[in-house]
Amino acid sequence: MKLYPFNALLARMKYIARWGLMRSSRTESVSEHTADVAILAHTLCVIAQQYFPGEAVRPETVAVAALYHDADEIMTGDLPTPVKYKNERLLHAFKDLEAEASGTLCRLLPERAQPVMAGYITGEVLTAREKRLLKAADRLSALIKCIDEEQAGNREFAGAKAQQEAALRAMSCPEADYFLQHMLPCYRWTLDELSADGPFEG
Repeated sequence: MKLYPFNALLARMKYIARWGLMRSSRTESVSEHTADVAILAHTLCVIAQQYFPGEAVRPETVAVAALYHDADEIMTGDLPTPVKYKNERLLHAFKDLEAEASGTLCRLLPERAQPVMAGYITGEVLTAREKRLLKAADRLSALIKCIDEEQAGNREFAGAKAQQEAALRAMSCPEADYFLQHMLPCYRWTLDELSADGPFEG
């Protein structure tokens, strides 16, 4: 009987901590981040459909791809951003490593499932617009983590917060801009404020 360890291996994403070089008030796992990005990506796609019509987007497809967007880190670990982007040579080497890790993960699936899943694991199932929305969701998740740390009184993430804000603005992504204006401020609310009946005014 042949066995396929793909899902059992990915279940270990909950043991991989993000922000390895930062002093955090609460540890965030890759598994937790992945779920956040999937929710954010789905939301951005719905915003795209309802407020910024254009090239069609598929919220469910993007959300599933988001669930696998960091799957290769089960092989590579979460490399800190300052290290990953230190220079072009290192970045290209790491991209090659990510591609190799994605291929290895695919081979851990049942043979008939491999070609179906490969596009989600590599992101190749997505259009250019969908990839941009997923990237925006990834950055939003990082920004929200920075805000959480700031709310906890931790100044360690101040620089990272500024970097993520600048990166999001530089994307010129109207869906992300909409989220930043209309939804991100609510992450600073208390539970009582979040649970109150509307209307909500900024």
